Amino acid sequence: MNVLVVGGAGYIGSHCVRQLTAAGHHPVVVDNLVFGHRAAVAEDVAFYSVNLGNESEIGKILRKEKIELVMHFAAYAYVGESVTDPLKYYFNNLASTLHLLRCMLGSGVKKFVFSSTCATYGIPSQVPITEDFPQAPINPYGQTKLDVENALKSFATAYGLSFASLRYFNAAGAAEDGSIGEDHKPETHLIPLGIDAATGRGPALNVFGNDYPTPDGTCRRDYVHVDDLSRAHIAVFDQLAVPGAQHFYNLGTGTPTSVLEVIRAIEKVTGKKVPHTIAPRRAGDPPALYADSTKAQRELGWVIKFPDIESIVATAWKWHESHPHGFGK
Repeated sequence: MNVLVVGGAGYIGSHCVRQLTAAGHHPVVVDNLVFGHRAAVAEDVAFYSVNLGNESEIGKILRKEKIELVMHFAAYAYVGESVTDPLKYYFNNLASTLHLLRCMLGSGVKKFVFSSTCATYGIPSQVPITEDFPQAPINPYGQTKLDVENALKSFATAYGLSFASLRYFNAAGAAEDGSIGEDHKPETHLIPLGIDAATGRGPALNVFGNDYPTPDGTCRRDYVHVDDLSRAHIAVFDQLAVPGAQHFYNLGTGTPTSVLEVIRAIEKVTGKKVPHTIAPRRAGDPPALYADSTKAQRELGWVIKFPDIESIVATAWKWHESHPHGFGK
C-alpha cells in the first residue's frame, strides 16, 4: 500500500516508516523538519518538505504518489508550551490537520490513521484506562487531539472517511539496531533525560514528587516501545476497509512503571548511576496513568514485543550510546 506518513521524520513517525518498509508497504514522507530530522528517514524513501497548510502541494503529492492511506504524526506535543502558547497548538495540531483532511477528501483518499494521545482522558477517576473512559483534557495539547477525533467522527459520517485514532501512552525506546531514536530539542522524556544524567551529558534528573500514593511515592506511567506502537499502526489497516469505519484504540503495555523504577532500569542497563534530586510535584500530574489495551490486542492481533521497562531502556541506550549527539554530527 502507498502510505503518506505526515511527520515521518519525527520520533514515532520515522520508526513507523521503517516498519512500513519492513512490512512490504511503500511509505512517502511529508515533514517540514521543524522537529523532525532528515537523517531519520532512509535516502530511498520519497521525502517532501512541505507544510500541511499548503493544500496545493499536498494535493500534488497525494496524486503523484498514488497515496491510498495517510498516517498523521505531525503534531506539536509539549504540554507546558501548549498552556503558554495555545494558539500555536490550535493552528498546527487542529487547523493544519483540517487542511490535510480536506486535501485528502478532494483527492479521493479516505483512509486515515491518527496519532492521538492518552492526554484526551485528562485525569481519570481510575486505572487502567479503557477506550470508553470520559475524555476531559486538562491542557490545550490534549484538547486539540480530542478536537481532531471529534472532527474525524463527523467526517466519517458525512464523507465516508475511514479512520483509526490511536491513543498512545508514553512512547519510549529506539530501533533495535540503534540506527534511529529520540532526538528532541528540548528533551522532556524521562528515559533520554535519565541517560543524559547518567552519562554526564545533562544535569541531574528532577524527580517531581515522591509523596504520591504509589508503592515508592513516585508517579507511575505506561511506557510502550516505539516499534510496538509502529506495528499497531500497520495492524489497523485491515480495519479501514469499510467506508466510514471509526476505530479507537489505547496503545500501552498495561504495566505501570514508577519514576524510580525507570531510574533503576537505566542504572542497570548502562552500569552508571543516575544523579537525581527530589523536586516539588508538578501541577496536574496524576499518581498513575496506564492503559488497558485489550481491545487493540484482541481486534488487531497486536503483540507487544517489549513488555518490560528494562528491554525498552536497553534499546534507548543502544541509540544514545552510539549517537551521543543524536542526528547531529
